[in-house]
Amino acid sequence: MTEDRLDARLDARQVEDAERDGRALARLLKILKILRGPEGCPWDREQTHESLRPYLLEECHEVLEAIDRGSMADLREELGDLALHVAFQGELGEESGAFRLSDSLAQISAKLLRRHPHVFGGEQAASATEVERLWERVKTEERREKGGAGVPESILAGLPASLPALLKAQRIQEKVAGVGFEWADVAGAAAKLEEEIAEFRQALATGDGRRMEEEFGDFLFSVVNVARYLKVQPEDALRRTNEKFVRRFRQVEDRLRRAGGELGRADLAQLDSLWEEVKAEERRVAGATGST
Repeated sequence: MTEDRLDARLDARQVEDAERDGRALARLLKILKILRGPEGCPWDREQTHESLRPYLLEECHEVLEAIDRGSMADLREELGDLALHVAFQGELGEESGAFRLSDSLAQISAKLLRRHPHVFGGEQAASATEVERLWERVKTEERREKGGAGVPESILAGLPASLPALLKAQRIQEKVAGVGFEWADVAGAAAKLEEEIAEFRQALATGDGRRMEEEFGDFLFSVVNVARYLKVQPEDALRRTNEKFVRRFRQVEDRLRRAGGELGRADLAQLDSLWEEVKAEERRVAGATGST
Protein backbone atom coordinates (compact mmCIF):
# COMPACT_ATOMS: atom_id res chain seq x y z
CA MET A 1 0.00 0.00 0.00
CA THR A 2 1.45 3.39 -1.02
CA GLU A 3 1.99 6.28 1.38
CA ASP A 4 -0.67 8.30 -0.44
CA ARG A 5 -3.22 5.55 0.16
CA LEU A 6 -2.24 5.30 3.82
CA ASP A 7 -2.44 9.08 4.26
CA ALA A 8 -5.88 9.06 2.68
CA ARG A 9 -7.12 6.87 5.57
CA LEU A 10 -6.00 9.48 8.13
CA ASP A 11 -6.79 13.09 8.86
CA ALA A 12 -4.15 15.82 8.50
CA ARG A 13 -3.36 15.89 12.22
CA GLN A 14 -2.71 12.13 12.35
CA VAL A 15 -0.37 12.35 9.36
CA GLU A 16 1.48 15.24 11.00
CA ASP A 17 1.76 13.36 14.30
CA ALA A 18 3.22 10.30 12.56
CA GLU A 19 5.75 12.44 10.70
CA ARG A 20 6.77 14.21 13.91
CA ASP A 21 7.37 10.84 15.59
CA GLY A 22 9.48 9.85 12.58
CA ARG A 23 11.64 12.95 13.01
CA ALA A 24 12.11 12.14 16.71
CA LEU A 25 13.26 8.61 15.79
CA ALA A 26 15.66 10.03 13.20
CA ARG A 27 17.16 12.33 15.87
CA LEU A 28 17.65 9.39 18.23
CA LEU A 29 19.45 7.43 15.50
CA LYS A 30 21.75 10.40 14.78
CA ILE A 31 22.69 10.60 18.48
CA LEU A 32 23.40 6.85 18.53
CA LYS A 33 25.67 7.12 15.48
CA ILE A 34 27.66 9.84 17.24
CA LEU A 35 27.89 7.79 20.45
CA ARG A 36 29.14 4.79 18.46
CA GLY A 37 31.56 6.92 16.45
CA PRO A 38 35.32 7.38 17.02
CA GLU A 39 34.74 10.50 19.15
CA GLY A 40 31.75 9.04 20.95
CA CYS A 41 31.31 7.13 24.20
CA PRO A 42 33.71 4.25 25.05
CA TRP A 43 30.91 2.28 26.74
CA ASP A 44 28.51 2.63 23.80
CA ARG A 45 31.25 1.64 21.33
CA GLU A 46 31.88 -1.61 23.24
CA GLN A 47 28.29 -2.84 23.17
CA THR A 48 27.09 -5.80 21.11
CA HIS A 49 23.72 -7.42 20.44
CA GLU A 50 24.50 -9.90 23.22
CA SER A 51 25.86 -7.43 25.80
CA LEU A 52 22.71 -5.29 25.54
CA ARG A 53 20.39 -8.24 26.06
CA PRO A 54 19.99 -7.91 29.88
CA TYR A 55 19.37 -4.15 29.60
CA LEU A 56 16.73 -4.71 26.92
CA LEU A 57 14.97 -7.25 29.15
CA GLU A 58 15.16 -4.86 32.13
CA GLU A 59 13.61 -2.03 30.11
CA CYS A 60 10.75 -4.30 29.03
CA HIS A 61 9.98 -5.06 32.67
CA GLU A 62 10.16 -1.37 33.60
CA VAL A 63 7.62 -0.56 30.89
CA LEU A 64 5.31 -3.23 32.34
CA GLU A 65 5.73 -1.85 35.85
CA ALA A 66 4.88 1.66 34.65
CA ILE A 67 1.71 0.28 33.06
CA ASP A 68 0.82 -1.52 36.30
CA ARG A 69 1.32 1.70 38.28
CA GLY A 70 -0.91 3.56 35.86
CA SER A 71 1.65 6.37 35.62
CA MET A 72 1.62 7.94 32.17
CA ALA A 73 4.67 10.05 33.02
CA ASP A 74 6.66 6.94 33.94
CA LEU A 75 5.34 5.07 30.90
CA ARG A 76 6.40 7.90 28.60
CA GLU A 77 9.92 7.78 30.03
CA GLU A 78 10.21 3.99 30.03
CA LEU A 79 8.98 3.72 26.44
CA GLY A 80 11.76 6.10 25.46
CA ASP A 81 14.30 3.89 27.22
CA LEU A 82 12.91 0.83 25.43
CA ALA A 83 12.95 2.66 22.07
CA LEU A 84 16.64 3.41 22.65
CA HIS A 85 17.38 -0.30 22.85
CA VAL A 86 15.37 -1.04 19.72
CA ALA A 87 17.29 1.70 17.90
CA PHE A 88 20.61 0.48 19.37
CA GLN A 89 20.01 -3.06 18.09
CA GLY A 90 19.19 -1.59 14.68
CA GLU A 91 22.37 0.50 14.67
CA LEU A 92 24.45 -2.58 15.49
CA GLY A 93 22.74 -4.47 12.67
CA GLU A 94 23.56 -1.66 10.24
CA GLU A 95 27.21 -1.51 11.33
CA SER A 96 27.62 -5.25 10.71
CA GLY A 97 25.94 -5.00 7.33
CA ALA A 98 23.27 -7.50 8.39
CA PHE A 99 20.26 -5.15 8.28
CA ARG A 100 19.13 -1.61 8.99
CA LEU A 101 16.46 -0.50 11.44
CA SER A 102 14.50 0.74 8.43
CA ASP A 103 14.48 -2.85 7.15
CA SER A 104 12.91 -4.00 10.42
CA LEU A 105 10.32 -1.22 10.33
CA ALA A 106 9.48 -1.92 6.69
CA GLN A 107 9.12 -5.61 7.49
CA ILE A 108 6.71 -5.06 10.39
CA SER A 109 4.72 -2.53 8.34
CA ALA A 110 4.30 -5.06 5.52
CA LYS A 111 3.36 -7.72 8.06
CA LEU A 112 0.67 -5.52 9.62
CA LEU A 113 -0.84 -4.80 6.22
CA ARG A 114 -0.76 -8.48 5.29
CA ARG A 115 -2.19 -9.73 8.58
CA HIS A 116 -5.06 -7.23 8.67
CA PRO A 117 -6.87 -8.08 5.45
CA HIS A 118 -10.14 -7.14 7.18
CA VAL A 119 -8.82 -3.55 7.35
CA PHE A 120 -6.57 -3.26 4.30
CA GLY A 121 -8.15 -5.95 2.12
CA GLY A 122 -11.46 -7.57 1.31
CA GLU A 123 -11.82 -9.90 4.32
CA GLN A 124 -14.47 -9.53 7.01
CA ALA A 125 -13.97 -9.87 10.78
CA ALA A 126 -16.67 -8.54 13.09
CA SER A 127 -15.18 -9.58 16.45
CA ALA A 128 -11.81 -9.91 18.18
CA THR A 129 -12.17 -13.71 18.08
CA GLU A 130 -12.69 -13.64 14.32
CA VAL A 131 -9.65 -11.37 13.99
CA GLU A 132 -7.51 -13.85 15.97
CA ARG A 133 -8.59 -16.73 13.74
CA LEU A 134 -7.93 -14.67 10.61
CA TRP A 135 -4.51 -13.67 11.98
CA GLU A 136 -3.53 -17.30 12.54
CA ARG A 137 -4.82 -18.28 9.10
CA VAL A 138 -2.65 -15.63 7.44
CA LYS A 139 0.35 -16.72 9.52
CA THR A 140 -0.26 -20.35 8.48
CA GLU A 141 -0.25 -19.27 4.84
CA GLU A 142 3.01 -17.39 5.42
CA ARG A 143 4.61 -20.47 6.96
CA ARG A 144 3.42 -22.60 4.05
CA GLU A 145 5.01 -20.19 1.58
CA LYS A 146 8.26 -20.17 3.55
CA GLY A 147 8.32 -23.96 3.66
CA GLY A 148 7.91 -24.26 -0.11
CA ALA A 149 7.38 -27.83 -1.24
CA GLY A 150 8.74 -29.26 2.00
CA VAL A 151 6.96 -30.04 5.26
CA PRO A 152 5.00 -26.95 6.40
CA GLU A 153 6.33 -25.23 9.49
CA SER A 154 4.35 -25.87 12.67
CA ILE A 155 1.98 -23.15 13.85
CA LEU A 156 3.86 -23.34 17.15
CA ALA A 157 7.20 -22.51 15.54
CA GLY A 158 8.69 -19.18 16.46
CA LEU A 159 7.74 -19.08 20.12
CA PRO A 160 10.85 -17.85 21.98
CA ALA A 161 12.42 -20.53 24.16
CA SER A 162 13.10 -17.90 26.84
CA LEU A 163 9.43 -16.94 27.33
CA PRO A 164 8.28 -17.36 30.96
CA ALA A 165 6.49 -20.70 31.25
CA LEU A 166 3.06 -19.27 32.08
CA LEU A 167 3.23 -16.82 29.18
CA LYS A 168 4.45 -19.53 26.83
CA ALA A 169 1.56 -21.81 27.82
CA GLN A 170 -0.84 -18.96 27.10
CA ARG A 171 0.69 -18.27 23.67
CA ILE A 172 0.62 -21.98 22.77
CA GLN A 173 -3.06 -22.16 23.66
CA GLU A 174 -3.86 -18.98 21.75
CA LYS A 175 -2.15 -20.31 18.64
CA VAL A 176 -3.91 -23.69 18.61
CA ALA A 177 -7.22 -21.98 19.44
CA GLY A 178 -6.66 -19.85 16.36
CA VAL A 179 -7.01 -22.97 14.20
CA GLY A 180 -10.01 -24.31 16.12
CA PHE A 181 -8.34 -26.59 18.69
CA GLU A 182 -10.12 -25.40 21.84
CA TRP A 183 -13.15 -26.04 24.04
CA ALA A 184 -16.50 -24.61 23.01
CA ASP A 185 -16.60 -22.50 26.19
CA VAL A 186 -15.00 -22.03 29.59
CA ALA A 187 -17.02 -24.95 31.02
CA GLY A 188 -14.97 -27.41 28.98
CA ALA A 189 -11.72 -25.82 30.13
CA ALA A 190 -12.90 -25.84 33.76
CA ALA A 191 -13.86 -29.52 33.53
CA LYS A 192 -10.41 -30.31 32.17
CA LEU A 193 -8.89 -28.42 35.10
CA GLU A 194 -10.90 -30.54 37.55
CA GLU A 195 -9.66 -33.66 35.75
CA GLU A 196 -6.04 -32.50 36.09
CA ILE A 197 -6.52 -31.73 39.80
CA ALA A 198 -7.77 -35.29 40.33
CA GLU A 199 -4.79 -36.73 38.45
CA PHE A 200 -2.39 -34.59 40.49
CA ARG A 201 -3.93 -35.88 43.72
CA GLN A 202 -3.48 -39.43 42.46
CA ALA A 203 0.16 -38.68 41.71
CA LEU A 204 0.61 -37.28 45.24
CA ALA A 205 -0.65 -40.56 46.66
CA THR A 206 2.03 -42.50 44.76
CA GLY A 207 4.92 -40.40 46.03
CA ASP A 208 6.48 -40.67 42.56
CA GLY A 209 8.45 -37.43 42.07
CA ARG A 210 8.52 -37.51 38.28
CA ARG A 211 4.82 -38.25 38.02
CA MET A 212 3.97 -35.51 40.53
CA GLU A 213 5.98 -32.99 38.51
CA GLU A 214 4.32 -34.04 35.26
CA GLU A 215 0.80 -33.87 36.67
CA PHE A 216 1.54 -30.54 38.37
CA GLY A 217 2.66 -29.18 34.99
CA ASP A 218 -0.58 -30.43 33.40
CA PHE A 219 -2.52 -28.74 36.21
CA LEU A 220 -0.76 -25.40 35.61
CA PHE A 221 -1.31 -25.67 31.85
CA SER A 222 -5.04 -26.16 32.47
CA VAL A 223 -5.13 -23.22 34.88
CA VAL A 224 -3.63 -21.02 32.16
CA ASN A 225 -6.26 -22.26 29.70
CA VAL A 226 -9.11 -21.32 32.06
CA ALA A 227 -7.50 -17.90 32.50
CA ARG A 228 -7.46 -17.45 28.72
CA TYR A 229 -11.22 -18.02 28.53
CA LEU A 230 -11.72 -15.51 31.33
CA LYS A 231 -9.54 -12.92 29.54
CA VAL A 232 -7.13 -13.00 32.49
CA GLN A 233 -3.41 -12.63 31.80
CA PRO A 234 -1.92 -15.39 34.02
CA GLU A 235 1.57 -13.86 34.15
CA ASP A 236 0.12 -10.51 35.27
CA ALA A 237 -2.29 -12.17 37.71
CA LEU A 238 0.50 -14.15 39.37
CA ARG A 239 2.79 -11.12 39.48
CA ARG A 240 0.09 -9.09 41.25
CA THR A 241 -0.57 -11.96 43.67
CA ASN A 242 3.17 -12.10 44.42
CA GLU A 243 3.15 -8.36 45.11
CA LYS A 244 0.08 -8.73 47.34
CA PHE A 245 1.68 -11.56 49.30
CA VAL A 246 4.90 -9.57 49.80
CA ARG A 247 2.94 -6.51 50.94
CA ARG A 248 0.93 -8.52 53.45
CA PHE A 249 3.86 -10.52 54.79
CA ARG A 250 5.87 -7.37 55.37
CA GLN A 251 2.97 -6.13 57.49
CA VAL A 252 3.00 -9.44 59.37
CA GLU A 253 6.72 -8.95 60.05
CA ASP A 254 6.10 -5.40 61.25
CA ARG A 255 3.26 -6.43 63.57
CA LEU A 256 5.33 -9.30 64.93
CA ARG A 257 8.27 -6.99 65.72
CA ARG A 258 5.97 -4.47 67.42
CA ALA A 259 4.56 -7.28 69.55
CA GLY A 260 8.09 -8.22 70.63
CA GLY A 261 8.18 -11.37 68.52
CA GLU A 262 10.82 -12.61 66.10
CA LEU A 263 10.64 -14.44 62.79
CA GLY A 264 11.90 -17.97 63.14
CA ARG A 265 10.67 -18.18 66.70
CA ALA A 266 6.98 -17.44 66.15
CA ASP A 267 4.85 -20.51 65.46
CA LEU A 268 2.49 -20.97 62.53
CA ALA A 269 -0.62 -20.19 64.61
CA GLN A 270 0.78 -16.77 65.58
CA LEU A 271 1.86 -15.92 62.04
CA ASP A 272 -1.46 -17.05 60.62
CA SER A 273 -3.34 -14.94 63.15
CA LEU A 274 -1.32 -11.85 62.17
CA TRP A 275 -1.90 -12.68 58.49
CA GLU A 276 -5.66 -12.71 59.04
CA GLU A 277 -5.42 -9.40 60.90
CA VAL A 278 -3.63 -7.84 57.92
CA LYS A 279 -6.24 -9.18 55.49
CA ALA A 280 -9.08 -7.89 57.67
CA GLU A 281 -7.47 -4.45 57.85
CA GLU A 282 -7.09 -4.35 54.07
CA ARG A 283 -10.76 -5.26 53.63
CA ARG A 284 -11.77 -2.57 56.13
CA VAL A 285 -9.70 0.10 54.35
CA ALA A 286 -10.98 -1.04 50.94
CA GLY A 287 -14.56 -0.84 52.19
CA ALA A 288 -14.02 2.63 53.63
CA THR A 289 -12.53 3.96 50.39
CA GLY A 290 -14.95 2.13 48.13
CA SER A 291 -12.14 0.28 46.38
CA THR A 292 -12.07 -3.48 45.72
